Amino acid sequence: MKKIIKTSLIYSGVILIMTSCFNQQRDFGSDRYSENIGYDFSNPEYGGLTRLSEVVEQEIPPAMVSIEGGQFVMGQTQQDVMGGIHNKPRNVHVQSFYMDDSEVSNKEYVIYLDWLAKVFPEDNPKYKHIYTAALPDTTVWRNPLGSDGNLPKTYLRHRAYEEYPVVGVSWLQANDYCKWRTDRIAEKRLVDEGILKPLYNNGAVSVEGRNHFDKEVFEANPNLLFGGNKSIYSDYVTNSNEEEYNGNDSITINTTPSNSKNNKLNINRQSPSPDFRLPTEVEWEYAAKADVENRYENSIRGRKKYAWRGESTRDEQSKYYTQHANFKQGNGDYSGIAGWSSDTGDITTPVRSFPPNAFGLYDMAGNVAEWVFDVYRPTIDTELNDFNYARGNIYRKPKLDENGNVIVASFNDIVYDTLPNGKVVPSVLPGQILKEEITDNDVYLNLNYQKADNRDYANGDRASSRDYAQNDENRKRMYNAPILLPPTINEETGKVEYKYDDQKRTTLITNYSRVYKGGSWKDREYWLDPSQRRYLEEYMSTNYIGFRCVLSMVGETHEKDRRSPFNISY
Repeated sequence: MKKIIKTSLIYSGVILIMTSCFNQQRDFGSDRYSENIGYDFSNPEYGGLTRLSEVVEQEIPPAMVSIEGGQFVMGQTQQDVMGGIHNKPRNVHVQSFYMDDSEVSNKEYVIYLDWLAKVFPEDNPKYKHIYTAALPDTTVWRNPLGSDGNLPKTYLRHRAYEEYPVVGVSWLQANDYCKWRTDRIAEKRLVDEGILKPLYNNGAVSVEGRNHFDKEVFEANPNLLFGGNKSIYSDYVTNSNEEEYNGNDSITINTTPSNSKNNKLNINRQSPSPDFRLPTEVEWEYAAKADVENRYENSIRGRKKYAWRGESTRDEQSKYYTQHANFKQGNGDYSGIAGWSSDTGDITTPVRSFPPNAFGLYDMAGNVAEWVFDVYRPTIDTELNDFNYARGNIYRKPKLDENGNVIVASFNDIVYDTLPNGKVVPSVLPGQILKEEITDNDVYLNLNYQKADNRDYANGDRASSRDYAQNDENRKRMYNAPILLPPTINEETGKVEYKYDDQKRTTLITNYSRVYKGGSWKDREYWLDPSQRRYLEEYMSTNYIGFRCVLSMVGETHEKDRRSPFNISY
């Protein structure tokens, strides 16, 4: 009996020692260890695979707030004065995201314009249309029966208006700003992490034209940035002593100044970050309503008419009975009487002038309406999709050369498009990746989608037409708005010739009609309801539509409830 006990103790001791050694070796908390294959995969004896990015948690971007997702009732909360049924209430679910706490201001947009002017100087004929394509239309302040108050000249660039929301920006221009902001945030992160050198220090590297940082290029192939000039990377970049750049080289960084080959981080393994973009209509309405303040336990009590609590537009707790938002209160009444201004602004007001809603978002009602991502359709069909609903997806892919590398646009690759309003815009900027729409081969036997352009999916395409069985020549379009015919240039005279549509039309809806949400400084109270929706062509702009950006949230997107069964201690 004693021998059995003694033997058992010996075996137990050996097992404990082996377990302890094995646990030390595998180090579950290390990003080097694979739990599935059982060893340190960065060790040269086991393949020497590169480590993953050091970045683990997503940081809240500057000037943004976290919007925790969930289900909510989207659609009208008050009577439709037009008697329509296109905005009926329906349940949808939204994933968590980050959102700008205010609209993009004139100051922030001018910074973007100044960057474009520096990188794509107008005096260079190669770039003559790039800067002007991004300029807001300041003529939106003109009125044939009114004085413009010199606003076309002062509103965008005068210091007195720098904190006011930018207007005169089309949906297309707002999207270009989101792309630019994505690149600048990623650029700063890589500089702070010591991967990139500062690019604006008047050093040997010139940031101009094709030579500027583009996040998509970096994530696809970091060797292609700045035409392969590896001097933009930090001193820890390997293979930097070669006289000529070899496109087959892989750029890697040492995680420490040591020259040990066992301690490298491959730039290609950097965690990709989501892009800044316009909010979808569902995201915008969810964020504006902020039903979270009506939550009791796991249910919502009542439905909110505005972005704030209550049934009135006035702040009843204020002795001055000021308004909760900047809007038109009646015919000829934009701000009340002199000495008793009710909303502090006859036109727009500075961003963050009114208290935020329950999510911490300012001006989700009033001041300016805002562009959202979606292509407009009268109905939102949640029977097809009730999760992160959005209409307007066009799926594209990078163009590849004969070696399978992405093609970075040079000046010769730029194609200037003429919009229906005559404005000339570049289809791609030098230094960006050339894109093309996916083909039928790309979606062969795909269960999710079957074509690149899904703007009219199940609402405006041939399959949804009542004349589906007819030939194309006889089939009527569901939405017979004018087909966009961009102006042409007469080769003999050199003049721009515009073509007008003289056909009878029953709708203005096209695949270029984009939704904008929220009331503005020149709208009546009805439009302050976040559920109301309007639309405008994506290339047009007004003096009452602005925009703000959102960013998708990655990783864990919900806060853990203290009473969650997953956190119960027994």
